[in-house]
Amino acid sequence: MAAEEISKPPSRLAVQLLSAFLAMESTDYLISLARDCGGGSITEEVQNFIMNHFFKNHVNECTLLCKSYIEKFLKKLIITIESSGQEVLEGLYEQHACCLAPLKDDNVSSEIRRICKSISFLFPDHSQKTILSPAIFFEIQDHLLVIPLRCSLNMLEGDTGCSIWPSSLFLSEFILSYPEMFQEKSCFEVGSGVGLVGIALAHVNASKVILSDGDQSSLENLKFNLELNHQKAENNPQNSSSRENLVECVYLPWESASEIEFQNYSPDIVLGADVVYDPACLPHLVQVLSTLLKTRKSNLYQGQNSSSNGSVRMNDMILKMDHPKTCKTDAYCHLLEETKVAASDKIEQRNASFSTSSSTNSVDGLSPVAYIATVIRNIDTFNCFLSLADEANLSVVDITETNKPLNLLPYMRSYDRSSIRLYKLQNCPTK
Repeated sequence: MAAEEISKPPSRLAVQLLSAFLAMESTDYLISLARDCGGGSITEEVQNFIMNHFFKNHVNECTLLCKSYIEKFLKKLIITIESSGQEVLEGLYEQHACCLAPLKDDNVSSEIRRICKSISFLFPDHSQKTILSPAIFFEIQDHLLVIPLRCSLNMLEGDTGCSIWPSSLFLSEFILSYPEMFQEKSCFEVGSGVGLVGIALAHVNASKVILSDGDQSSLENLKFNLELNHQKAENNPQNSSSRENLVECVYLPWESASEIEFQNYSPDIVLGADVVYDPACLPHLVQVLSTLLKTRKSNLYQGQNSSSNGSVRMNDMILKMDHPKTCKTDAYCHLLEETKVAASDKIEQRNASFSTSSSTNSVDGLSPVAYIATVIRNIDTFNCFLSLADEANLSVVDITETNKPLNLLPYMRSYDRSSIRLYKLQNCPTK
């Protein structure tokens, strides 16, 4: 029976059902998908698929979902099947009983804090390239990329860097939809979080991937996820220049970064997902982006602003704040009042003179480009970002509609693509 199941590839709906389960979509949605797979009811064939693929491929604790989530799904599944008058497979009862039994050294609070989700990118049949996953899906490999990630279900209380944010999903879809834009390119991501974007970059064969974060806990979790996805991680840039398939991890607090720290990097592409959110950090973020986007032929590391210890501090536009992590500082409020009126119009007027017809990278090979995906949760905060970018001589162009990514996450109902905007940033030509 097992050999027969392996030889018969699952339907597209079945793959979506499994993908939704591994991404921890709502249990009500899973039941709905299971019914769709069975043509209106959860048939014995669908139950067998769930038994053979939902649980048996989790071979170690690194790929286990939250135990309470699995128990909730199985309970709802069994009740749904029983209420329809159908027979429930014995294996589902056994699996549910296993979930009810306490684990050795079971730590409920720890389990809720960090779990493992898998994000499955489902490529259409006509896509140019099939990307296979070495993990999780052993029999289901057609047009599929599966990325397991240890993450947090708690987006508050200081665990934001270990959460999977919607803009990182969108940016990953963008990368996988336009692989030719990133192949053989050196890519630098700011605020890398769980590492989803970086892993996507590695899969499309970027020549170098540098991931950065300003939180040590998030950085350690990022390294864990790289290992989980069979990516080599390196902390020392001096030892990494000649090594292939390398993802470099960098501790980079924006507020204390200096230009000299970027001396080892000349990225072709800079990326960021959901990094425009904290008003107090925006000046630091824009300064980091501005430094990374300087043309590579310019001398970034000589000038009159060097401090006595040889580093060039990035204070040109940094607001003087006693508490940089406090959003409602007087300096920020003053800046916001000055810039929020007509900030978008100002950016659009200057960008009109800048070539915006294509989202591809600079053809001269000298001017790096940045792609920033973000959900605009507060228009004042975003207008402040636009104004700071304007002061830094950065072009900000909305390419959301002109360069739409493929819908590679059709099973993910919790993911609202319509709320996300994608921006292209470059240095404006000097007049």
